Amino acid sequence: MRPLSDTLARLKQFAGAAPQGLPSASPLKPFASFGSNPGQLLGWIHVPEIVRKGAPLVVVLHGCTQNARGYDDSAGWTRLADRHGFVVLFPEQQRSNNPNLCFNWFTPEDTARGGGEALSIRQMVAAAQIAHGTDPARVFVTGLSAGGAMTAVMLATYPDVFAGGAVIAGLPFAVARSVPEAFDRMRGHGGPRRSELAGLVRAASQHSGGWPTLSVWHGDADLTVAPSNAAALVEQWRPLHEASGPPVQSQIAEGCSRRVWKDAAGREVIEHYSLADLGHGTPLDAARSDHREKAAPFMLDAGVSSTALISRYWGIVTDRPAGKVAQPAEPPAPPHAPAWGAQSAIAHTINDALRTAGLMK
Repeated sequence: MRPLSDTLARLKQFAGAAPQGLPSASPLKPFASFGSNPGQLLGWIHVPEIVRKGAPLVVVLHGCTQNARGYDDSAGWTRLADRHGFVVLFPEQQRSNNPNLCFNWFTPEDTARGGGEALSIRQMVAAAQIAHGTDPARVFVTGLSAGGAMTAVMLATYPDVFAGGAVIAGLPFAVARSVPEAFDRMRGHGGPRRSELAGLVRAASQHSGGWPTLSVWHGDADLTVAPSNAAALVEQWRPLHEASGPPVQSQIAEGCSRRVWKDAAGREVIEHYSLADLGHGTPLDAARSDHREKAAPFMLDAGVSSTALISRYWGIVTDRPAGKVAQPAEPPAPPHAPAWGAQSAIAHTINDALRTAGLMK
């Protein structure tokens, strides 16, 4: 393990980073009263004006020093949702939980099924499904850095909830249980043996069905989270999917390669994007993306849009945007969440449903 002085120096470096600013305007609306919220997270949601009943739901987790609205303004998830008709949910960290606004992916009480931040995010998902009638079979989660590591937590602890996830510059599930261990794993030092990684996911729940698909993104010049974590994440999930064969590799763009693993049925279950000379951040294509991506700290113009390619991998984005098709036969969901006062009827309905589902006492 690296000395404590090294850990403290890295903590000071993160603490000194300026928090991401807020955009001048954001389509995200506050999302509250979604349950007991044991992790004390904030929530934001965007429901397009035209959205069919049974639309997909995408959960997006920001990185350290970031916030939901700033991350969305750069990555363009809500603008993509408007074009293709899906709902976007943004959990957000508070400084009272983590001074650097990192999701606590390394804290045991926040990364176990049924507790902490993991349960707060699960409650948000359930509340959004109840309020907006989204498709329970098409729930997806993605995140950057600490949000990427928390994405791995959600896939491991609630594999029955998510159809797929995308980890950007993140880490495998349950490889750290403290701040010093977290910084060691970020540097690529220590941790469980590769042969033990899949067992950590299996032990996280009593799940016995199929597993979510996994998309992994990492820059090979990342000095904050070592690229070896991407390889470890792939190795954590390959045994779960019984994807034992060699990957198929293709060149997506200059400096960007994609490797794909398939299961026994020939389905693509794991993909790994490696970007040459890219540092720590979410890969964007500010010049060509049709959902207007914007570079910012840790939001890097790489000439490749992870937002677009991840959503295509999940099958929720096609070449026919929702805005160009006829109005659905069923009435669309309301464009934004209703009033979320603690005493509102919708809050009571959601809380009753969460109790029935065993997600709230």
